Amino acid sequence: MVSEQEIEKAAEILRAGGLVAFPTETVYGLGADASNPAAVRKIFAAKGRPADHPVIVHIAGTSDLKHWAAEVPRSAWLLAEKFWPGPLTMVFKRAAHVSDLITGGQDTVGLRVPSHPVAQQLLKAFGGGIAAPSANRFGRLSPTTAQHVREELGDAVDLVLDGGPCDIGIESTIVDVTHEMPAVLRPGRISASQIADTLLVQVGESAAGRPRVSGSLESHYAPRLPLKIVHPDQIDDYVRARAGTPVAVLARRGRPRESKATLWQVAPDLPEDYAHLLYATLRRFDASGCRLIVVEALPALPEWAAIRDRLGRAATPDPVAQPLAARR
Repeated sequence: MVSEQEIEKAAEILRAGGLVAFPTETVYGLGADASNPAAVRKIFAAKGRPADHPVIVHIAGTSDLKHWAAEVPRSAWLLAEKFWPGPLTMVFKRAAHVSDLITGGQDTVGLRVPSHPVAQQLLKAFGGGIAAPSANRFGRLSPTTAQHVREELGDAVDLVLDGGPCDIGIESTIVDVTHEMPAVLRPGRISASQIADTLLVQVGESAAGRPRVSGSLESHYAPRLPLKIVHPDQIDDYVRARAGTPVAVLARRGRPRESKATLWQVAPDLPEDYAHLLYATLRRFDASGCRLIVVEALPALPEWAAIRDRLGRAATPDPVAQPLAARR
């Protein structure tokens, strides 16, 4: 685990306007002092991130909420009590001093309290908000280990705190609390039904008219290789039709004896386990020498919503595979 000396060194780097990658329970974040515009610009430069794409500010606890948010509705206090620290980001009306760099020029700001002990230690040692999108090149797979960060960002990061593999493995749920009816703008481990049950209100199902948030672009979370989503019954035929192309398959069943796939990874049956391994598996496929990734279409059930969202954004459009995937 990370030592106190490493935590203090990281806090000093943040105070000096540098970049620190650190683990959260979801993925590794690329952190900078959220109150220092010059430091936040370094995040955008290191990631190649568009200037209008907002970043999430990580805070140590609810006592910091009113520093960043102009309004904290009752719904936010209820969600914070239930899910913070944890994998939930809430979008608030921003305080006047919050930089346009953080908000992507919008009047809202995304805030979350991570539960990972290293993230908590860093936030408390630093004593302020840390702007921290995922520690990867923009649009690519989020990192779930310190080694992923080093391989992708290299010397662009002043320090990487190694807290081991991330537990959840996909990004936080984002919920907008700036309207009377909250809305989930990015699915994650915490589901829309859990939010609705906590607030005893209906949760909006559309992001139309809501703020832009991290991970909301049509193409995102993508491996370097083309990725196709294929109905389970069609995987063998799909691979066979691409004879001569090395193919890596991610499916929730064992490899058929006659399969022509170069690699076949059996995915976990439970969505929590699937999410934990997803990005690391796709990174391994990227480095495998294969030329194509085929992923089994997942069930259209609420518990798979967040993973379906990530795979859908990672997928390369395909006129054959996508209609087949939509059948399930």
